[in-house]
Amino acid sequence: MALPERLRKEWFILGIAVVIAAARLEPGVGVKGGPLKPEITITYIAVSAIFFNSGLSLKTEELTSALMHVKLHLFVQIFTLVFFPTAIWLFLQLLSITPINEWLLKGLQTVGCMPPPVSSAVILTKAVGGNEAAAIFNSAFGSFLVSNTVFIARALIFLFLLGSSSSVPFTSIFSQLFMTVVVPLIIGQIVRRYIKDWLERKKPPFGAISSCVLLMIIYTTFCDTFANPNIDLDKFSLIIIVFIIFSIQMSFMFLTFLFSTRNNSGFTPADTVAIIFCSTHKSLTLGIPMLKIVFAGYEHLSLISVPLLIYHPAQILLGSLLVPTIKSWMVSRQK
Repeated sequence: MALPERLRKEWFILGIAVVIAAARLEPGVGVKGGPLKPEITITYIAVSAIFFNSGLSLKTEELTSALMHVKLHLFVQIFTLVFFPTAIWLFLQLLSITPINEWLLKGLQTVGCMPPPVSSAVILTKAVGGNEAAAIFNSAFGSFLVSNTVFIARALIFLFLLGSSSSVPFTSIFSQLFMTVVVPLIIGQIVRRYIKDWLERKKPPFGAISSCVLLMIIYTTFCDTFANPNIDLDKFSLIIIVFIIFSIQMSFMFLTFLFSTRNNSGFTPADTVAIIFCSTHKSLTLGIPMLKIVFAGYEHLSLISVPLLIYHPAQILLGSLLVPTIKSWMVSRQK
């Protein structure tokens, strides 16, 4: 693949690097109270825009055909929202005695609490030729059935990370999540009903729009970090976290493969493909805005966000590299 084509394909990952570099050069632009006024433009407008965009783009009818595959849905949701965060929590008990930055470890726990993404798991499942409808249904749980996974994810963060004694106000967080996530999503779905034909004819770049808004959120998050002279991220901790994230990805993909291919599992090879990607991928689009709300006012918010920012390109990179291998396995099993 030529370099320009590769750059166009990976523009979002490059965009993350660019906005972090921009935040490092001039953090005062995006800090709270700065020219961009992120306490308003990001906390309310940008987050709401992401979920309105999701409501506008999601095809409700595409989820209907996959609705009855209850066993597969239970497997994915239990793995990603119960097993995943619990396993990470147990693992972090061991890592807590190491010199790894404690805020990066807390960020690693928040990764485990996140719901599946709407995009990457579906794209990779489709690339392999797996059960795309099941992937759409389970991935869309993250933004379509917000009352289920977003609030469960928030509850998991409190359970594993903040604790019952946390001073974080439950009522204000719940109301802000409702107004900036649920309401825009519902409005998006309602608007979609009236302009459905136009949307299908014009095919607006919904993914690119959400990604651009997400880059703004990432930018202001890191502006807060670099504007704080007390925050110091050591390279050792960062390198170890990257290694841990890739190890978690590989281990959990292998684990879901073993569970879903047992003789009595009842899953087809196409189902297994959807399970592998949906169970192990985590949503950056949902995750960053959620962290921005739950950890509002925390001076270490950007450090907590780092593992999720690493996990996103890691899952895409590993998934893309494994597409030919998984596709060959699925074709051989189907024969």
